[in-house]
Amino acid sequence: MTIRNPADRNPSELFDLTGRVALVTGASRGIGEAIARTLASAGATVIVSSRKAEACDAVVAAIQDAGGKAETIACHIGEMDQIQALFATIRERHGRLDILVNNAAANPYFGHILDTDLAAFQKTVDVNIRGYFFMSVEGGKLMRENGGGAIVNVASVNGIIPGPMQGIYSITKAAVISMTKAFARECGETGIRVNALLPGATDTKFASALVNNEAILKSLLTHVPMNRVADPAEMAGAVLYLVSDASSYTTGTCMQVDGGYLTA
Repeated sequence: MTIRNPADRNPSELFDLTGRVALVTGASRGIGEAIARTLASAGATVIVSSRKAEACDAVVAAIQDAGGKAETIACHIGEMDQIQALFATIRERHGRLDILVNNAAANPYFGHILDTDLAAFQKTVDVNIRGYFFMSVEGGKLMRENGGGAIVNVASVNGIIPGPMQGIYSITKAAVISMTKAFARECGETGIRVNALLPGATDTKFASALVNNEAILKSLLTHVPMNRVADPAEMAGAVLYLVSDASSYTTGTCMQVDGGYLTA
């Protein structure tokens, strides 16, 4: 395989995704929506996915209004039959998948780890571990058929330092970090690169239990050198790098986008 020297390429060309098909889960709002919009602006045809099609349709409309290409395919990644149906539809419509961003996640329980009930445990594991794993398996198989691709798993800084009152969520995000490295090791020879994004506290509905609680937020920000939470759009640039030709020799990396949280 011949790789052109990046110095011989226009910087914008390195980030050009024209002709590529990208799937972003949990893309109806927050970080997923920001990623979907950014990949579309870089030229990708983006499949916007979450549990409810109506929420995805609004994101698709915004992308199309901006001149991008996007479509909705609803999927609850905690349901194995829906994962199978999702990839059958992608195969039928596009015959390929170049980019997969596993962003959909579950965090139904916020409280002391000793009070975690089985239902909350199972839901979190089914989505954040089993869902990510089999999304990567099915996406990877489709990528392998077409010479490779890029997978990005949205993990969390909680996978490195467990968040208070977020025990099982933090445990599953640690598993996502390990999963990323395992897939990267075994899939590299097929041309599939697998990396992870580790967001810090971000102003989303998903993280509202943290960012909307003044006491918790104040305590959290004492560990963030930039002294603020992130905007969802601040996660999208890192993902664009990880799925583009700019990162052609990058795999197994866990990229921290956390305002310095893990250094404090």
